[in-house]
Amino acid sequence: ARIIDSPRERLIAIITNNFVPCNGRFPTLIILASLFLGTGTLGQFAASAAVVGLVLFGIAVTLLVSYILSKTVLKGVPSSFTLELPPYRKPQLKSILVRSFLDRTFFVLKRAILVAVPAGAVIWILANTFYGGQNLIAILSGYIDPAAGLMGMDGVILMAFILGLPANEIVVPIIIMSYISSGAMLEFNSAQSLGQLLLDNGWTWATALCVMLFSLLHFPCGTTLWTIKAETKSLIWTVFTALLTTGVACLVCLTVYQLISLGNFI
Repeated sequence: ARIIDSPRERLIAIITNNFVPCNGRFPTLIILASLFLGTGTLGQFAASAAVVGLVLFGIAVTLLVSYILSKTVLKGVPSSFTLELPPYRKPQLKSILVRSFLDRTFFVLKRAILVAVPAGAVIWILANTFYGGQNLIAILSGYIDPAAGLMGMDGVILMAFILGLPANEIVVPIIIMSYISSGAMLEFNSAQSLGQLLLDNGWTWATALCVMLFSLLHFPCGTTLWTIKAETKSLIWTVFTALLTTGVACLVCLTVYQLISLGNFI
């Protein structure tokens, strides 16, 4: 988005960039597609096709939302875009490694730590504080369970996405932790064991589909929100991005699940 000259179009690109999955979202998409579609050679092909289809769907949502924003809250005259190619120079390995570490790796790690440490403390407190025989995660999950049910999920899943704000990679571990009532995040060594745990807690192929769609479209992680704030220099646009993407995710999941329910496909 930084190479776009027009501030209006750059802002649209920043807001809608979230709909294309990052490295943190791919593990959730891949593991769920593999668990519910990946049995045998044909199933593995179907799982791969499902993940590719989700990526293409995310691109389509990006284009649609960008168009709507350009016609509503961010109206303006479209500008031309010229991509200038710099003269080719032989790469210098030392310079690449140093600049990559200082400008990219260290910068991202610093932001991740600043976001993840306090969020991790909140997750630990919620998982290890009990009231009436239940930890706070289970109690809070119960409150949002009706809303989550309308979107094809349950309260545990939706709470995992909320608590997964620091990093999308921890959403599935939080779900596992909540289902087995553990005070620490765990990962299963066997995909079959994980699949059985999900089935035992009421998951169906429709649940997996809605979770993948929500994972694809929901609010950016904490580090990305921090970056959006730094790029736009506006808390309002940062909050708007989080609300817009979450609203799109909820609307898509609600529509898909209700159509599946009406068609009695479950």
